[in-house]
Amino acid sequence: MAKTQLNVRVDEATAEAARERALQRGVSMNRYIEELVLKDAGEVGQTFVEAASDFMKQYERVFAEEFGREPREAPDATPPVPREGLSGTT
Repeated sequence: MAKTQLNVRVDEATAEAARERALQRGVSMNRYIEELVLKDAGEVGQTFVEAASDFMKQYERVFAEEFGREPREAPDATPPVPREGLSGTT
């Protein structure tokens, strides 16, 4: 993957902390910063997905009424198992 060079300015205390953390992890400063950004982006993405899911759960009935559909069962609800066609049942 091609790399792009970024130049950032931070105070000396922040720079030293970053150097120490990279050293403790056994990675380059570049890799350390890259990992921080990727982690942060992943957390933000996950937070968005969770918030969107909560929103949809909260307003599912409103959407169902507007678009003429019944709200679906909650994903963690166990769907009923049809008894017909199962071996050992009548």
